[in-house]
Amino acid sequence: MLKFSLIAGLVMLQITLMALAPTSLSGISLIPKPVSITSTDGHFSLTSKSIISYSNQDKELKRLGDFLAERLRPATGFALTVQPTGSKQIVGNISISLSSGDPLLGDEGYLLTIKSDRVNLIARKPAGIFNGIQTLRQLFPAKIECTTKQSDLWQIPAGEIRDFPEYAYRGAMLDVARHFFQIEDVKRYIDLIALYKMNILHLHLSDDQGWRIEIKKWPKLTSVGGSLQVGGGKGGFYTQEQYKEIINYAAARFIVVIPEIDMPGHTNAALASYPELNCNDQATALYTGTEVGFSSLCTKKPITYQFIADVFGEIASITPGPYLHIGGDESHVTKLEDYIPFVNMVQEIVVKLGKQVIGWDEIALSSLKPNSFVQYWAEAENAVLGVRKGAKVIMSPADNCYLDMQYDSTTTLGLHWSGFVEVDKSYNWDPATLVKGISKENIAGVEAPLWTETMVTMSDIEYMAFPRLLGIADIGWRSPSSANWNEYKIRLGNQKERLKLLKINFYPSKQIPWAD
Repeated sequence: MLKFSLIAGLVMLQITLMALAPTSLSGISLIPKPVSITSTDGHFSLTSKSIISYSNQDKELKRLGDFLAERLRPATGFALTVQPTGSKQIVGNISISLSSGDPLLGDEGYLLTIKSDRVNLIARKPAGIFNGIQTLRQLFPAKIECTTKQSDLWQIPAGEIRDFPEYAYRGAMLDVARHFFQIEDVKRYIDLIALYKMNILHLHLSDDQGWRIEIKKWPKLTSVGGSLQVGGGKGGFYTQEQYKEIINYAAARFIVVIPEIDMPGHTNAALASYPELNCNDQATALYTGTEVGFSSLCTKKPITYQFIADVFGEIASITPGPYLHIGGDESHVTKLEDYIPFVNMVQEIVVKLGKQVIGWDEIALSSLKPNSFVQYWAEAENAVLGVRKGAKVIMSPADNCYLDMQYDSTTTLGLHWSGFVEVDKSYNWDPATLVKGISKENIAGVEAPLWTETMVTMSDIEYMAFPRLLGIADIGWRSPSSANWNEYKIRLGNQKERLKLLKINFYPSKQIPWAD
């Protein structure tokens, strides 16, 4: 009798678990939304006998197979051996391989085919495999994100996902200058944006309140300029070795790091460190407030350009990505007749280092170098001017994309100089139609900046970034024709359990029907 009861209980458990399993591939809420999903009958089950195989003994595919296995092992408790593809296909395998067959997939797209006996993930480039892995994570039950063994059935409905991004540039900016954040915080942010297929991390490394990157030729930038932060607390900085650690961590997730050194304004930390950078040869006092627009490098002194060449030279030498961000915003005390030649000179320095220039939309007032990027944040006419001068535009309109804007009047963190930005406002806009004179062909992509005047902890960052960052990720990836707020808010609401299991301190917007 006891044996019968035990068997009956196990059967009922199995039936219950099967009832909870999704019945259709197209019914799973994915962010960002794939280009196409085709559902078929059946489902794939990951089991203790499953292995992850990769083709051609490719070292990068082996690394990606290991990456996938490391994320699936804790919750499943399965060994998930990673090995080269053999001549015999084993039931229950996940296979990853490269193929040049579908040119529309580009460098970041993938084809994911799910059958009852196996999963095949194919891409043209390793970045596409990585993006497909992020989709696989979201296809499994949310408990796949747990760090301890769970009793779920690890099933995915059968079908096919063919997917590639709308924009090549999909970024998040983190300000580590106003408040300094340790390497582990930056790595966590990298992991979280990678899950939603973002491929750029823009680090705002200097401002009035702090200088956060070691420059060996100018050591006081960190010993003096990096010593404090907003509010007067202890600051900090990254050594060049630590910065390279961040670079490598991001690169393993196919994320390019863009370092920003803001100038000629937002430079008080540098001006306090070296008096010769000031026109009167007197160092300024360190600043721990939040006002902007009061500082400027002395644009007419040769030492200023030697300083910039040294700073960007050292940063460029340890930054494999193609971009250097020169800032250029809110230089209110720099006369326009000084600002324009200054930005032109700085661009020359960056180009000589073999890098492409990115700057906030004000740099469009200068003579832009070929292959430059203007980052639209405030003045649409500047961005349009940049387009006329041949630049590509990174769309970061503060009204929609600034993650430090308060959600509403009750939000205790953040500011509201650009209004309140609820979750719908961060989603309901189209980069290609937002500004007259800027169309799809002029746009490099989108970026969501997060300024940290009011953010002190990683929990603060998460609260302001999530869930709005997911909307920006969706815009950057999915086709604009598939934009639908009513559909998106359901997809977002169904991310609740995953966000909680990832221990993300997200804002529970009342606009979203969060799944129970």
